Amino acid sequence: MKLILTSEVTGLGAPGDIVEVKSGYGRNYLLPRGFAILWTRGGEKQITSIKKARDAREIRDVGTAKEVAGQLKSLKVILKTKAGDSGRLFGSITTSDVAEAVKAAGGPLLDRRRIEIASAIKSLGSHRVSVKLHPEVSAALDIEVVAA
Repeated sequence: MKLILTSEVTGLGAPGDIVEVKSGYGRNYLLPRGFAILWTRGGEKQITSIKKARDAREIRDVGTAKEVAGQLKSLKVILKTKAGDSGRLFGSITTSDVAEAVKAAGGPLLDRRRIEIASAIKSLGSHRVSVKLHPEVSAALDIEVVAA
């Protein structure tokens, strides 16, 4: 089965890639979850728009990735959220929350899928998350979680 990926699938490819997969995997997993669309000649036109969107989000070279990593190290990110009296959060901090907080702090626009949280952030205080900017470059980002 020939498919066009619409989002990144680990071990398979990036958005806009044309992949050949077994029909059961494509029909039962990739298509229902919206990770891919069927390949057609008309679908070729969609590939260019998918790849343009991917290129806009992606950091192209190592030099740019190192520059963004330097920006992230000097950035002071404060995330305000609801918490109980004991300092325990109502819910947890997600990668989307971190990406929005970095943007609000004046930092670079980050893709939430590139942010890695080692263990769930469920308490107030200082926490460290990792951002994979490029296959060769990752940056550590310190965030401060405070009660709103």
